[in-house]
Amino acid sequence: MGSARQLLLAAVAAIGALTAASAAQAAGGELYFYNWSNYYPPELLKKFEAETGIKVTLDVYDSNETLLAKLQAGAAGYDVVVPSDYMVAMMIKQNLLQEIDASQMADFKNVGAPHDKPWYDPERKYSAPYMWGTTGFSYDTAKVEGGKVDDSWWSIFNPDGPFKGKLGMMNDPVEVYKAAAMYLGINFCTENSEDAGKIFKLLEAQKPSVSLYNSDGTIERMIAGEVAAHMQWNGAAHRTKEGRPTVAYVYPKEGINFWNDNFAVPVGAKNVENAKIFIDWMMKPENIAIATNFTGYNNAIKGSPEFMDPKLRDDPAVNTPQEMLSRLNPNQNCSQPAVDLRERVWTRLKS
Repeated sequence: MGSARQLLLAAVAAIGALTAASAAQAAGGELYFYNWSNYYPPELLKKFEAETGIKVTLDVYDSNETLLAKLQAGAAGYDVVVPSDYMVAMMIKQNLLQEIDASQMADFKNVGAPHDKPWYDPERKYSAPYMWGTTGFSYDTAKVEGGKVDDSWWSIFNPDGPFKGKLGMMNDPVEVYKAAAMYLGINFCTENSEDAGKIFKLLEAQKPSVSLYNSDGTIERMIAGEVAAHMQWNGAAHRTKEGRPTVAYVYPKEGINFWNDNFAVPVGAKNVENAKIFIDWMMKPENIAIATNFTGYNNAIKGSPEFMDPKLRDDPAVNTPQEMLSRLNPNQNCSQPAVDLRERVWTRLKS
C-alpha cells in the first residue's frame, strides 16, 4: 500500500514538472531585463529564449542609484531588475517593487541559507537571489615596487601612494563612501556631520590621484594597463586576472563590503508572468552556474558548484579564504539623515 502511494505521488510530481516545463516552453511573449553592465552571459539569454520562447531585451546600468532614479522617474518598461541588498529594502519601502512570492516558486528549494531569508527581504516576497560578492581593490603586482602593497584601504586612499595618477575608482557613492568609512573606523550609516566631514576630507585628498571614477569597464581598463589599480568587485577581479595574471585582489584589513544582488519585478511591469518564469528558471543549478562562470561571482543556489568552472573555486578573490571572512562587512539600510549626508559628500566630491 505504502509503495503504491509513493508511486502515485511520484507520478503526480512528474506530471506537475512536465506541466510546468510545458508552460514555460509555451510561454512566448517578451521580457524586458534591466541589469548591471557586463553581468549576464549572452549565451544564457539565448538558452532561456530557446527553452521558453520568451524574447528578452536587455538594457544595462552602472549603479543602484541609476536604477533607483529610473524607477522613481516612472520608467515602466522593465520586467526584471537587479538591485543590491540595501536597494531592495529601499525600493520595498518606496513601493517600487511588487510581490512575486519567490519563496513559493518551484525552484526556490535550491536556495541555500542565509540567502533564503536575507535581512532586506526575510520572506522573499519581493526578490530572489542572483550573485553575491565583495568590493575591494585590485592592483597589478608588476607595477609596484616589491610586487606587493599593504592590505589596507590606505594603499589607494593615500594621496602619495603607489598608484598616484594610475588609480581607477568606482563611480558609486555607496561603495566609495563605505570604503572610506571603514578605513577611518566610522560607522557607514553615521548621522554625524563631523564624521561625514572626515570622510569627505579623505576622498577630497585622494581625488587628484584618481584618473577616473567609473564602475563600467574595470576589467578592460586593468587588462589594457590604463590604470595600475582599481576599486573593483571580486568577480571582475577574477576576470581581470584571466587577462592579466599579475593582478592581485585585496581584502582590506579595515573591512570589505559584502553584498548580494537580487532579481526583482518593478511595479508597472507588463510581463509579470514571464518575469516569474525567468526568475524561477534562474534558480536551477545548471542555469545559475553558467552565470557564475561568466561573472566570476558566487551564487546562492545549492547544487550549482558541480556545474562551475574549477578555476573559480581556486581563486581567493571568488572563494574568500577562511582567514578573511572576519573582514566582510555586510551592507545595511541607513537612515534618511545618513543617506542625505552621504549624498551631500558625494555631490561635493564630484562637483
